[in-house]
Amino acid sequence: MRLSGSADGPAFLELELEGFLELVSAAQPAPAAGSAAAMTVALAAGLCAMAARLSTRQMPDAPGLVVAAEQLRDRAATLCQADAEAFGRLVSAIRELRGPDLDGRRRRITEALSQATEVPLAIAETGAGVASLAARIAECGNPNLLGDAVAAVLLAEAGARAAATLVLVNLKGLPDERASRVKRLIAEIAESARRAGRHVESFETVAGAEGHLNGAV
Repeated sequence: MRLSGSADGPAFLELELEGFLELVSAAQPAPAAGSAAAMTVALAAGLCAMAARLSTRQMPDAPGLVVAAEQLRDRAATLCQADAEAFGRLVSAIRELRGPDLDGRRRRITEALSQATEVPLAIAETGAGVASLAARIAECGNPNLLGDAVAAVLLAEAGARAAATLVLVNLKGLPDERASRVKRLIAEIAESARRAGRHVESFETVAGAEGHLNGAV
């Protein structure tokens, strides 16, 4: 997969990790929170793909889960670049909108913010899909990969929640159905995290009982 990048910047997936981290740390508007959230979701999806590949004994549909996880990973990685480009367009629009027509300027900036909201919304939706997939692998997959599956849930939750927050910030309390959508997504992701958490608690209980038995013999 190759992302095009922009005319004056590199495609993020063509960079070494150090280079991407330096870009995020630089004194420039993008890549920023949205791109970081998208890459976090992509990493979570990658963990799902790995855990599913190693869960073929436990899950007959593991190959299909691998495909789903890789599709979500590639989607999130693409959104990493898309968010930086969308934010760049927003910054350019704000800089260009000068003049005495303050009401018109505010209106156009609000429209630009609304358009820039689509990418973090897509990141949040992708993260919700990854969290749900990871929770299922945590419940039914290879128990030796439980830590990886739970980590995938938590990373997907973090990335999706960060993106959802960007949506709400961009909308700034405006009446928009996307605000309700991200709130529903947050609830879905929280449920995925609870599912995975319950499995970890169950694992701890079993491990503790086994420890007591071993100590008794």
